[in-house]
Amino acid sequence: MKTIDPATGKTLKEYQEMEMEEIDSIIQKANSAQQEWKNKSFEKRAEYLRKMAEILKERKHELAEMMAKEMGKPLSQGVGEAEKCAWVCEYYADQATSFLDDDMIETDASKSYVTFNPLGVILAIMPWNFPFWQLFRFAAPALMAGNGAILKHSENTTGCAFEIEKIIHEAGIPKELFRTIVRDKTGMKEVIQHEGIAAVTLTGSTRAGKAVAAQAGEVLKKTVLELGGSDPYIILEDADVKQAAETCATSRLINSGQSCIAAKRFIVSEHVYDEFVEEFTRIMKSKKVGDPFEDGTDIGPQAREDLRDELHDQVQKSVEKGARITLGGEKPDGKGAYYPVTILENVGPGMPAYEEELFGPVAAIIKVKDESEAIKTANDTNFGLGAAVFSKDEKRAEQIAATQLEAGCCFVNKFVKSDPRLPFGGIKQSGYGRELSLYGIREFVNAKTVYVK
Repeated sequence: MKTIDPATGKTLKEYQEMEMEEIDSIIQKANSAQQEWKNKSFEKRAEYLRKMAEILKERKHELAEMMAKEMGKPLSQGVGEAEKCAWVCEYYADQATSFLDDDMIETDASKSYVTFNPLGVILAIMPWNFPFWQLFRFAAPALMAGNGAILKHSENTTGCAFEIEKIIHEAGIPKELFRTIVRDKTGMKEVIQHEGIAAVTLTGSTRAGKAVAAQAGEVLKKTVLELGGSDPYIILEDADVKQAAETCATSRLINSGQSCIAAKRFIVSEHVYDEFVEEFTRIMKSKKVGDPFEDGTDIGPQAREDLRDELHDQVQKSVEKGARITLGGEKPDGKGAYYPVTILENVGPGMPAYEEELFGPVAAIIKVKDESEAIKTANDTNFGLGAAVFSKDEKRAEQIAATQLEAGCCFVNKFVKSDPRLPFGGIKQSGYGRELSLYGIREFVNAKTVYVK
């Protein structure tokens, strides 16, 4: 199993896949460690998480370099990712006690309440696009709740996976409580169904989510799935067009366009369509595609060449069905998995740009007549992760976001982002369950009723 620098195509390192016998031992030891860990106080667990946060902040530049090498993230964005990981550790260190306090409920009993017990050892199957954040947003609440964890990371970010393990261990977390395994995805069923795994969380594609849910379901194990998205951004006729265009461009190009909650489909009122497209195109043109180690780079290479080629195929098939390229759209020659900033207009049903997730710096623009058509178009998707509405009338936009859009996260006049204080997750083919906030830490606990007469 190899990690490859997507900017150069050079192999960084090769790793030996673990045999099931070794993984079995790791899981058994994790369960033994968890039996001790669950009895530690919240205050003691919080000490370890605060130490993790310190390490993440101290090494943020080093970690950013690792992300740039393994999956092409521009350095400044990698630094921001490490800082956000520190934030989520600090947040749960501060909040876990109140989130998991016994919930006293008045009944005919002399005492009745809900208490929250950890489930055991949780398997985390994580993607490459935010190799540190995706893991820490799971690990911080899971560990604070008293669980253990096994990490199976994406193959091309295996170095990041072992660095995460190192940081967690350096912070004082028992070494057997959190472990990384190296295993091809084709061999994960046996791990998922291992009797020592209590539950599974996966961030990844809808296809991967269906496979994991089916395998876990065979043995009645809980899953939390954060899957793909085709996030619609509605620009109404009364929007601040310049602000909307800037926000939309920023969202579309975050992490070189490789984000499940990045804006994907831009649904624009015909009354401001020309103005929006002009401003949006100007901003998109100004963004620099280049070496993730160079200052000023906005978009690095795509994480792998095969992913870049799949993205280009989606663009070509959309054009064949009637979409029009107004910026970019040509796969560059030379080394590296680079792809240009691209805009597609005249996008409609039946096209990959309309129906599928475009995981890269490609924007699909759709013209609509009015609010009603905009909402209908936004919801005309199998996905339901994020969505945004732009309007100077905040009450109008809020009503659309709160009651009309079919998504787990709906923002007004701002791009969708994850925040430790707010629940994060989707509906429909974007998955189920929630991460972050109170809702996230309660996913992997047993909400146990206690009744005393």
